[in-house]
This record gives sequence, structure tokens and C-alpha cells, in this order.
Amino acid sequence: MNDLGQIVYSGQLLVALPLALLAGLISFLSPCVLPLVPGYLGYVGGMVSTGSAGSASTVAPGTRNTHRVVAGVLLFIAGFTLVFVTFGILFGTVGLALKPYLPVINVILGLIVIVMGLVFIGFFGMFQRTAKINLAPATGLAGAPILGIVFGLGWTPCIGPALGAIMALSLDSASPWRGALLGFVYCVGLGIPFLLLGLGLSWATRSVTFLKRHIRAINIVGGALLIAIGVLLATGVWSLWMSQLQAVIGGYVPTV
Repeated sequence: MNDLGQIVYSGQLLVALPLALLAGLISFLSPCVLPLVPGYLGYVGGMVSTGSAGSASTVAPGTRNTHRVVAGVLLFIAGFTLVFVTFGILFGTVGLALKPYLPVINVILGLIVIVMGLVFIGFFGMFQRTAKINLAPATGLAGAPILGIVFGLGWTPCIGPALGAIMALSLDSASPWRGALLGFVYCVGLGIPFLLLGLGLSWATRSVTFLKRHIRAINIVGGALLIAIGVLLATGVWSLWMSQLQAVIGGYVPTV
């Protein structure tokens, strides 16, 4: 098996990648992202003439161009993917450098992720603020990737609970490449809803409306998932499970 295959089929990533995808979806459903989605779509499609992406909430009737919006959304996703994949590489590199100390680090990371899960549920209001970067790039395709970068950097404190759990797993992976892959899959989970809405799919719009009505329940479920990941990291159960899974995969011999 080549190096890329070993990375993808490692026991840890077989479990961590679905969690990264789910964490991206949870981040999209956070209270500071979901309500602003129409504004982002209008901004990257060049259909907002005043205000900023963070304050725009409507798109003028008759101005929608699906192809333009989709292109803008893809560039927007590319912008924040650059940020979060870089985060993954950095955390994976740090994990590699500190590999001998990972058991202790995992306890600390687990406790931090537990706190983040509580923040996502609604506790510790002081940590629920968003540190926005006061930068409004040009509307339309030219500004879309820049807006994605601004989103990745400026909204990190707000989507931090889910992102923090993935970065903790990136550090635990002790591999820059695995960290990059986790960051990328997280962005897939965060970006797919933007893309579906950009395509103008009616069922996607109805789904977002439904999710907005049940945002509190979603926050509780998402926070509980983060707390569970934190407990697994802090108690060492995550590392134990990953070692056992890796041994099973490594010992598997195809019958063909």
C-alpha cells in the first residue's frame, strides 16, 4: 500500500474522518453561521451592494444568477479551506514534535474539548463571542476567496467548539498530512450546505428553515457529541480504540 493509502486507511482516520465531516456540518449549524447564510450567498454572487457579508440577509429579487453564485460559493469555500487545512497541518506538525508527550497532552485536549462542548450547548457565555475581522472585500467572484479567508479567521472563535475537536484529533494524529486531511474533510462538511443553497435547491432551503426552528436542539446534540469526544481523549479510550483498530487493519489479509 502506498503512503497515501496508509494515511487514508489508518485506523484513526477511519473513525476521525466521519467525525470531521460531522463537525463541519455542526459548525454550519452554529448560531453565528446559519442565520447569515443568505448574506454570504448574496455577497459572493455580487448581489449585495451595501453592508457587509455579516450583516446582509437578503438578495434582491430577480438578481440571482445560479452559475455566478455557485462559482462564488466554491471560491468562498476554497478561501476558508486554505485556512483550516493550514490549521490541520500546523496541529499535526506540533503533534509529531510532541509525540512522546501525547498521553498527557490528550488529557488536556480532552478537557478543553469538553469545555468547548459545554460552550456549544450554551454555557460560559463569555466564550460565545465572535472576533470578527473588520474587512469587507469586494462583492462578487473577486472578493469571494478573500471573504472565505476572513470567515475562516474571523469566525473561528464562534465555530471553535467543533473546529477545536478536529484540531485536537489532528494533533493526536501526530502527522501533518493526516492533520491536513482532517482539516479538508471538515471544510467539506462545512462547505456542502453552502453549495447546496447556492445551487438554489428548494429542499435545501426548506431544510435550513427547519433547522433554524430547531437550532437549540441541534446545539445540544452537537455539544453532547463534542463532550463525548473530549471524554474519550481525556480518559485515553480514544488512543486505545485507535491502537486496537490499527492492529486489526494491519493484520487483515485479503482472501483473494
